[in-house]
Amino acid sequence: MRFNELPIPEPVLRGINETGFSTCTPIQEQTLPITLTGTDIAGQAQTGTGKTAAFLISLFTRLLANDKPVGQPRALILAPTRELVVQIEADAKQLGAHCGFAVQAIYGGVDYMKQKNALMDGADIIVGTPGRLIDYLKQKIYSLKDIEVLVIDEADRMFDLGFIADLRFILRKLPPFEKRQNMMFSATLNPRVMELAYEFMNSPTKVSVTPETMTAERVEQLLFHCSRKEKFSLLLGLLRRDGMARTMIFINTKREAEHLHNLLNANNFPCKVISGDVEQRKRMKILDNFKDGSLPILIATDVASRGLHIDGVSHVINYDLPQDCEDYVHRIGRTARAGAEGKAISLPMRMAPFSLRRLKIISKPKSRPNGLMMSCMCLIMYELPAQSGFRI
Repeated sequence: MRFNELPIPEPVLRGINETGFSTCTPIQEQTLPITLTGTDIAGQAQTGTGKTAAFLISLFTRLLANDKPVGQPRALILAPTRELVVQIEADAKQLGAHCGFAVQAIYGGVDYMKQKNALMDGADIIVGTPGRLIDYLKQKIYSLKDIEVLVIDEADRMFDLGFIADLRFILRKLPPFEKRQNMMFSATLNPRVMELAYEFMNSPTKVSVTPETMTAERVEQLLFHCSRKEKFSLLLGLLRRDGMARTMIFINTKREAEHLHNLLNANNFPCKVISGDVEQRKRMKILDNFKDGSLPILIATDVASRGLHIDGVSHVINYDLPQDCEDYVHRIGRTARAGAEGKAISLPMRMAPFSLRRLKIISKPKSRPNGLMMSCMCLIMYELPAQSGFRI
């Protein structure tokens, strides 16, 4: 389905064309015919398949149809992480370039007064994390009484990060659900998320795109069993063999991330770390360097596994296995986005078979030219390049 086949206003179509989109992704093709009529929806799809564009197109269409300046925000988009908020704001400004709406991101870690003044000057669309939104709301800097469209992105992550109480506080300040359009999008929609949907949404239509294969089809998933002592040597061998131009390495703790950062830099692999306590401006600078290619390797805790849309990530490496399958889905979803190809490599220690079963990391074995069988749930032998010069 092409976007010009749908009842999308001309200003929105111009933004879509300038972005380079022409045909709908599966989640867009299934949800847009529903949401463009004003119906509430809870959408599930693989990460990186266009959920953000799906709800932004519907949001702009709704606001343009009821074009009435009210002096207060008309649309609210809630997201769990600062990085996701920044990404949604950028996408909204690009897709809505010809719609004339003021879009404002609200999140912690940056200039408090600057965001406060922007809200006081007036914003049609707010994209924010719950904490700072509540702060400004309690100060009566803005009002939610005129909200016409509500979007909750990555609702399952709201639960994981402990935002559910704040989320409910905000939702209770909105107009009645039958007087607004509500959209919820996520890579996973579990029962507790759907309970939230049925409580605060108007009989939402549930749409799932290939939920039985939650990971993107074009991600080649490889697994290498190793001991703790072998893990770093194996990582260096993979980096040197495959020449990973833009690689994200996920690790579970900040302490281990900093240790790995020091080891990789000592072995001439430039890298930086982002974690939850990295100052926001520094975090954004690191991400900008990674996006423009001046930083080839990014080490991240799970704070970066959601919401980052970075073109051209060739490899994702799970240096540590995540604690649950949803985090695994979002980690490897940083590569092979929007139809591209990529590799996801996991390096579990040999005592990790139960973790693998819990994560359900199971895929069909693939034959390799060198005769190795590289797949999940199998023990393989891997011959590293010469290890002279490794600094461990």
